[in-house]
Amino acid sequence: MLVIVMDNQLLQPQAVCQGCLMASQEGHPRWHQGRLGCGRRLQAGIGAETETGEQYECQMGFRVAHIP
Repeated sequence: MLVIVMDNQLLQPQAVCQGCLMASQEGHPRWHQGRLGCGRRLQAGIGAETETGEQYECQMGFRVAHIP
């Protein structure tokens, strides 16, 4: 499951991705074969892997977490 991580809340990606040109036609993040295609994986030194899963930064600047 993918979620958008804000300061003190988690958002569903559809709430943010609907207006993104990098999103799929359905307004979802481009998640393919375990990678976020519309962003980059954050390095381990800044919290890329936590107990909740891997974290990415999308092209719009949001932090996206993959929670297995």
